[in-house]
Amino acid sequence: MAVGSRDFYDALGVSRDASADEIRTAYRRLARQNHPDVNKDPAAAERFKEISEAYEVLRDDEKRRAYDRYGENWKAAAAGGAPRGGASPGGGFEGFDGGFSGFSTSAVDEGDLGDIFESLFGGGRGPSRTGGRRRRGTADGFSLRGGDHEATIDLTLEEAFRGGSRKFQLSDGRDYDVTIPPGVRDGQRIRLAGEGGAGAGGGPSGDLLLRVHLLRHPRFRLTGRDVEVDLPVSPWEAALGATVPVALLDGGTARVKVKGGSSSGTRLRLKGEGWPDGDGRRGDLHAIVKIMVPKKLSRHERKLFHELAEASKFDPRAQT
Repeated sequence: MAVGSRDFYDALGVSRDASADEIRTAYRRLARQNHPDVNKDPAAAERFKEISEAYEVLRDDEKRRAYDRYGENWKAAAAGGAPRGGASPGGGFEGFDGGFSGFSTSAVDEGDLGDIFESLFGGGRGPSRTGGRRRRGTADGFSLRGGDHEATIDLTLEEAFRGGSRKFQLSDGRDYDVTIPPGVRDGQRIRLAGEGGAGAGGGPSGDLLLRVHLLRHPRFRLTGRDVEVDLPVSPWEAALGATVPVALLDGGTARVKVKGGSSSGTRLRLKGEGWPDGDGRRGDLHAIVKIMVPKKLSRHERKLFHELAEASKFDPRAQT
């Protein structure tokens, strides 16, 4: 759609009797949505020009009166020529430029476009080339921060637990030394300042955001700030009780006491051996009893199990 081919009121989505404030509010909302630095739709730049031209006319009382009277021929009337369709320009429109032949952002109210850039890009205005003042409403004098880039970094539970430095390579071959904060969680982002998209007009580069993906562990499971781990025990350890070792995420071991008569699923808590929260505190480790039966029995072991089966009145299916 060519600029100027659509009714200006329709372009801004306002009625023909809209107030100046309503027109200004509609323009600012649409300009934020369609600014080509924010909206990457190829048609956004054309829409931005269209709504900006509409606002440039409707915000000015004289130009708006000319547009209301002559419609799309308002420019010819403003220049002093007779508009198409036989209507005359009336008393003339000396107070604005009759040579308008297109739209540029310099035609829009400086405060409006400057404020839009302020809200979109955080006020990154560079110095003006004239007298140290910052120009608003034109590309000249604006510095824009580069966009943030995002990638995924895979971490084992052990790497995320202890933190530290590790190498990371993007798909384009760029290498980084990444500092992993201890206790980083799945889905969290690690920010590498200044490693994103390049800025414009001398503006700073964006950041590279590494989204953490914690890899599944064969033994440990993370639930909130607590860590769960299976604790394999033999049938006689579960029945008679025993003190057995349990693995920790830091690579060490601790010893826990399994009470006699423990069944699979019994939870043994080790306070303070869970996940760090970044403030020096840690959750708990829960060792979950898992009774393991030998796949192969010696002749003697088989005999003993037979004797146990004959002597015991225990029925696990009768337990509640």
